[in-house]
Amino acid sequence: MVNKPIRDCFHTVTPYLIVQGADKLIDFLIKAFEARELNRTTDSDGFIRHAEVKLGDSIIECSERREQYPPMQNAIHLYVSDTDESYRRALDAGATSLYEPEDMPYGERSAGVKDPFGNHWYIATWLGTDK
Repeated sequence: MVNKPIRDCFHTVTPYLIVQGADKLIDFLIKAFEARELNRTTDSDGFIRHAEVKLGDSIIECSERREQYPPMQNAIHLYVSDTDESYRRALDAGATSLYEPEDMPYGERSAGVKDPFGNHWYIATWLGTDK
């Protein structure tokens, strides 16, 4: 038996988001990007110590901020099947627009949003060609 260095469903790089309001972040990911919560552990106060959320074929981990782990903003590039629809759902879920959907010269239809926790999401659909 070969020992695998990566857990099933994970990739070599896995984003980890530390926010104030991790439960609300998970709700946002579910509403905006059709994510699915896989795992959640909480401390005695009910705050999320660790959670795993699946978006498409990838996992994002997250937790509630603590004194030794302050919240930090991140930038994430997220491939979706329909940029315009995902952009609209993200705005409906509480995000603010960074830029509206547009076809980019590098072959993607892309949009940008900032979630309620300060993270930037670059939503994209590959168009199949470089311009």
